[in-house]
Amino acid sequence: KNRFGATDEIGVFEMADMGLIEVVNPSALFLNTEGERAAGAAVFAGIEGSRPVLVEIQALVAPSAYGTPRRAVVGWDSGRLAMVLAVLEARCGLGFGDRDVYLNVAGGLRVTEPAADLAAAALASSALDVALPQDCVVFGEISLSGDVRQVSRMDSRLKEAAKLGFAQALAPSSAEAGHGMKVHGVARLADAIRRIGDGDWDGRK
Repeated sequence: KNRFGATDEIGVFEMADMGLIEVVNPSALFLNTEGERAAGAAVFAGIEGSRPVLVEIQALVAPSAYGTPRRAVVGWDSGRLAMVLAVLEARCGLGFGDRDVYLNVAGGLRVTEPAADLAAAALASSALDVALPQDCVVFGEISLSGDVRQVSRMDSRLKEAAKLGFAQALAPSSAEAGHGMKVHGVARLADAIRRIGDGDWDGRK
């Protein structure tokens, strides 16, 4: 509660035996850093208020058992999901017409910013059954033409990711490397999907 400060800042607290305790690193609440990352999971470097927060976005693409494929989303806008699926089909050649699609933002967080569009990498990861690297974060807005647009505070997102041990990012082509992070800049969504499918994270393919 801050009566005289900015209204776009968030504080995260944990209820303990002695009362509320500030969570210094909220990103740790929303991430699973143990083991290998499964296909269909992508870590999104987002902004909540004025604070960068990393959260895992999970996707499952499975054959539909009924005539009408199901679309279920928790923690993200369902209209935005429909748009991203349409772009993936029209611009990237991925088919979802006979598949159920489930998308979940881990930890109960609600994501609203367009920068989460490139978390569609999680959808492609599940559809192709190829996992993203454990040390990779993603962010970027997707247009209807399939372009990946730059988003605000890209440096802050990379800085937060580096602080949590991430070493690379899948981001708009205008993002600049920094804080020890390797940035895989993509101008179009098709480029991002191709990189995921090829597993080309070291630039050797």
